[in-house]
Amino acid sequence: MICLICMMAALAVTGCSGGADSQNEPKLLLGFSQLGSESAWRIGNTRDIEEEAAASEVSLMLENANQKQENQIAAIRRFIAYKVDVIAFSPIVEEGWDNVLTEAKNAGIPVILVDRDVSGAAKELTTCLIGADFYQEGVMAAEYLLRKADSLGLEHVNIVEITGTEDSTPMRQRQAGFMDTIAQDSRMTVIESVNGDFLKSRGAECMRELLQKYGDRIDVIFSHNDEMTLGALPEIEKAGYIPGKDMIIISIDGGQEAIDVLKEGKINCVVECTPKLGHKLMETAFKLKAGESVDKVIHPEELVFSDEQDLTGIGPRGY
Repeated sequence: MICLICMMAALAVTGCSGGADSQNEPKLLLGFSQLGSESAWRIGNTRDIEEEAAASEVSLMLENANQKQENQIAAIRRFIAYKVDVIAFSPIVEEGWDNVLTEAKNAGIPVILVDRDVSGAAKELTTCLIGADFYQEGVMAAEYLLRKADSLGLEHVNIVEITGTEDSTPMRQRQAGFMDTIAQDSRMTVIESVNGDFLKSRGAECMRELLQKYGDRIDVIFSHNDEMTLGALPEIEKAGYIPGKDMIIISIDGGQEAIDVLKEGKINCVVECTPKLGHKLMETAFKLKAGESVDKVIHPEELVFSDEQDLTGIGPRGY
């Protein structure tokens, strides 16, 4: 749904006239297609972008695609029709963007990727990516596991992986970073990877199926986001296991609820993936409107929170 288009009516009234009326024209018109609202992370990301747009006096046209690529493609075409200054979007999957991004390029509108990447020819049709280093997140999760296995003196480790949306950038890169890192340790065995689609309900379903199949053979659960992890935890407890003790739980995102559960000892490690990308998005959009060059990839700094640390000093997460 478009959250802010009132400025279009204002533009229609003021037209191209100068004088005092020109003060009503926005500093920048940004079209942003959010992929959905499936998690606290995504809701926090949307809120941060809205707040940063307001603080920067950016007129924001925001549409929620509700997890459907066709909705995102339609939104981008509407942004082109409105002649926005810059288009930004968080692609639900990596493929299938060539045609619509070619249309944006032909219209002379720069495109910023937020949080997720695209692949193939579409990559060259975008200006930059603002988002986490998903591969490094997978590496950090695996590095924690190697340290944990050492500290517990484990001789063999059976891992189940609950992945994010199939073919999405975070799913592919988090998995690659994790697998590449544990490959150097012969103790580590991934007995199954299942698709949880970044959803809490799917996390619960996947965990039930994995427990029925493997039971106490599971030593580690590596979940690609907090929502799936939080869905899995009650299923582990229902099956008679103690999460964080009988099974090592590793999650990614760092939202408030997951950090609270980490402090309770039911999660062992949470790798941060900050949703607070709004400031960088506004800053980059203004540079592009001014014709300035920008870095091709812009990563925020991210941390790891785990049972190796004193967790009392972690402040409110804001998502």
